Amino acid sequence: MAARSGWATWADVRAVLQTRWQRGDLLRARLAGRPVAPVGVPVRGPTVREVADRFGEVQEWVTQWSGARVGPARVEPRAVGGRLIGANQLPGRVVVDTESDLWAVLGVHHDVRRFDAVVDAALAECPAVLGWVHARPHEAAGLHEQWPRLLAVVRWVLERGGSDTYLRQIDVPGVDTKFVEAHASVLGALLGRVLPAERIDPTAPAGNLPRRFGLRGKQELVRFRPAEGPYRELGVRLADLAAHPFLDRRVVVVENEVSYLAFPSLPDTAVLYGGGYAVSRLAALPWLAEHDVVYWGDLDTHGFRALDRLRRFVPRARSMLMDDETLLAHRDHWGSEPTPVTEHLPLLTRAETGTYLALVHGEYGDRVRLEQERIRFGIVERAARSTW
Repeated sequence: MAARSGWATWADVRAVLQTRWQRGDLLRARLAGRPVAPVGVPVRGPTVREVADRFGEVQEWVTQWSGARVGPARVEPRAVGGRLIGANQLPGRVVVDTESDLWAVLGVHHDVRRFDAVVDAALAECPAVLGWVHARPHEAAGLHEQWPRLLAVVRWVLERGGSDTYLRQIDVPGVDTKFVEAHASVLGALLGRVLPAERIDPTAPAGNLPRRFGLRGKQELVRFRPAEGPYRELGVRLADLAAHPFLDRRVVVVENEVSYLAFPSLPDTAVLYGGGYAVSRLAALPWLAEHDVVYWGDLDTHGFRALDRLRRFVPRARSMLMDDETLLAHRDHWGSEPTPVTEHLPLLTRAETGTYLALVHGEYGDRVRLEQERIRFGIVERAARSTW
């Protein structure tokens, strides 16, 4: 009847209440201490003209309401009519008088009890997280079983976490590293509301708890090949490398791993694995700018952007095999760059800018790229030896 006439049914009214529930409005009001009942929902029904013209349909609609199982809700009538058809009592509004009745109508008593348990635990252990509960009430209620452990982890990090603490060291009953990892997004949101601003790095990914909240995380290793010594390749923590500069005066930063491994050995020259945009982490090496640095990346727009980033902290860095001559000599090895960049790169040289813009504007073809591992190795050897 409702689909044909546009007049509301009990299912329509209940859907309105369910929408308020699903939006979290009712639980937010409960958390704030505001009454959620009584609540009334108007019933969209026939006009006076429709009662006169479609009286049989109206009777059928009223009968449906009379037989509807509305539970503890009640239906208030409204008078429709006048001289034309006389007064008629039609369903006008559905009213639910109490909170308990509302939860019964929605079938959510269990959910409300779980929400209350979450709120009570937060009030007792860590009231600062109630802002997150208010923002995501249904998610909070769904975590009722894990909630005590989540709060315990938050308090542990607040009271004992620091730059010398790994996540593995969190000592809370029922909590292990897998639990923390599985609930990293929620813990990140809760810690963001509890920890002081000086202990939060807003630039770190929300799910990376160590970086975002100043804990000790997995140490980044920088891979390099020294010119001399007993080791052909070393992996050193970034912080350690920052404190102990290369003895070699010259450094080649290579983007691609295979190209880095195969790069010719040169006297007094360390070869450092850049790893594309990971080159930005080399900014943590303050001494690098004092060395003679050469960068070799892919001949595509992203390779030039990585070079531009490197020059932000190594202004005198030179490029190698990133020019028109190399590009045009390897036409048979060109590929297609999936998502080129087009931004202004102010730290490129005039020649580099010319090649970069030719790629951006498709002067040699659509999204042309030359990956460095596709360059003939003889050319790489000659370029390496002629760089210095």
